[in-house]
Amino acid sequence: MSSFERGGPQARQAMNPSIRYLIGVDGGGTGTRIRLNASDGSPLAQSEGGASALSLGIGKAWQAVRATLNDAFEQAGLPVPPVHECALGLGLSGVHNKQWASEFKALAPDFAELRLATDGYTTLLGAHGGQPGIIVALGTGSIGEALYSDGSHREVGGWGYPSGDEASGAWLGQRAAQLTQMALDGRRSHSPLTRAVLEFVGGDWQAMMNWNGRATPSQFARLAPLALSAARVDPEADALLRQAGEDAWAIARALDPRDELPVALCGGLGQALRDWLPPGFRQRLVAPRGDSAQGALLLLQRSNPQQ
Repeated sequence: MSSFERGGPQARQAMNPSIRYLIGVDGGGTGTRIRLNASDGSPLAQSEGGASALSLGIGKAWQAVRATLNDAFEQAGLPVPPVHECALGLGLSGVHNKQWASEFKALAPDFAELRLATDGYTTLLGAHGGQPGIIVALGTGSIGEALYSDGSHREVGGWGYPSGDEASGAWLGQRAAQLTQMALDGRRSHSPLTRAVLEFVGGDWQAMMNWNGRATPSQFARLAPLALSAARVDPEADALLRQAGEDAWAIARALDPRDELPVALCGGLGQALRDWLPPGFRQRLVAPRGDSAQGALLLLQRSNPQQ
């Protein structure tokens, strides 16, 4: 049990006895995940709902959070309580944008307490139980975050596609698409990866052109599983994944040059990439202790939240 967990919920209820429920929210561009706890910290329910990234609109984000929260109470067999009985910790994609974060908080119902941070920060808290450590999170995008023993926090990466997001799904997919385009041009030979990509987008040059013209980071990320599937038999796909592994390690080294802190690899692509990580990096990894929604619950117990 971490120092943030010991006595946290009980102490908070002593300060505000009206709080009956502690709620941790993890919200991104593909969905919202909620953990609902009683005020003593005991778990009541978990639920999943629609996307709540702030980039999709502040009103839409709140709609997704409220709908997913209502579902959590339904799963727990409880009536939806007045919001002033709830303490809400949220880790949301898009909080780096200070204007979006301010607008989101301005539209908040009158919860007993509301703590807001990036989903990367709550992933960091959840992965190490609020203790010092590092995460390298690989999904559609990529970012590294560290919490140090003095309580300070640092980020590496997270610059966004196309100039950043190394080792991410969007990064892998863009490079797989590029190899396919070069093969269609005759600048290199087709491979299992490029044939799989070509079939995925529609099967011919025109389909590739049409797909590429409207591709977003999320659409590029849909090609990443093709690279993973082909890597066992395709040297080009294997090389892409090994480069992604090196880039992920570079993020961790930038956060902890002396290799002193535990590192957790998080995100949908993190575990899938494990076999292609450099051995020195793989040996440093620890399993995440919890997820971003659990980190959002820990956010409620911190005296110095990110937001």
